[in-house]
Amino acid sequence: MAVPGDDAYQESVYKSLKPLLFSLAYRMLGSVMDAEDVVQESFMALERTGSDHIVNVRAYLCKTVTNRCLNLLQSSAKKRELYQGPWLPEPLIGEPGRTPEADDPLQSYVHKESLATAYMLLLQQLSYVERAVFLLREVLQYDYDEIADIVGKSSVNCRQIYHRAKRSLGSRASEARGEVPPADSAAAAPARLVEQFVHALANADVDRLMHLLSADTALTMDGGGKVTALPRTVVGSKRIAVFMATMPDVLPPDAAFHLAEVNGLPGVVVQSQGQTIGVASFDYADGRIAAIYIVVNPDKLRHVALMQGGHS
Repeated sequence: MAVPGDDAYQESVYKSLKPLLFSLAYRMLGSVMDAEDVVQESFMALERTGSDHIVNVRAYLCKTVTNRCLNLLQSSAKKRELYQGPWLPEPLIGEPGRTPEADDPLQSYVHKESLATAYMLLLQQLSYVERAVFLLREVLQYDYDEIADIVGKSSVNCRQIYHRAKRSLGSRASEARGEVPPADSAAAAPARLVEQFVHALANADVDRLMHLLSADTALTMDGGGKVTALPRTVVGSKRIAVFMATMPDVLPPDAAFHLAEVNGLPGVVVQSQGQTIGVASFDYADGRIAAIYIVVNPDKLRHVALMQGGHS
């Protein structure tokens, strides 16, 4: 039996809590690589401190991760202000059809809470502390006394911060959660929409692309000043369809489109010559694509593993 302080216990804690802690850090930072680093550093700090005298290891690690995220956000604020063009979170790639809830109830909760790009962008509108309080309450369902201990404020203040953040996000938060309709729904399933989108894109079929998009669909690209990308968000199905239809002429001849789970919803990973050159995530409404988010900044794609097969 594993006991606090031995290697088996540390391994058990790491395995059981890493998904939860990564979920918190990723939503705070919008970066897969930074979230991984924060979580790893937090476990290393626990190992140095020793867990035998810590009453609640989960609470201790959540506090450590939250504080490290807040420090990182504050130290990188200037860099974010100078970011060139629209900013999008680093895409989080999952396995299509994967159902972690079957293996781990905690993982299920983390997975079910929205990772959708639209929701992640809404979180960016909150201040750093508001974001921390909101996520600890909304995602981890901590009570206000626990949150107060983590962020160093009173429980009354944390309650006020949470409700202020919730009002600030309003109904847009629930709309941006990216819920997928059931397979037998009258609305087209998102996976099918993405498959049709890729096919229409590969064939430069403007009419078909327009049919798949909502009239006021928005397209946002994040190149970070490293590669060519749209300098601002484009709105309107026709404008977007015409632009997307030019993609086959711009992409490398060997570019392959891979259908994948991106931020918890069906999306697309584009790879060429052993590298990921783009990742698209989508927002869906009423059986059509309501928003397209494309990350082409190579710094935000380094963590994306190469995939086999794909549509050329």
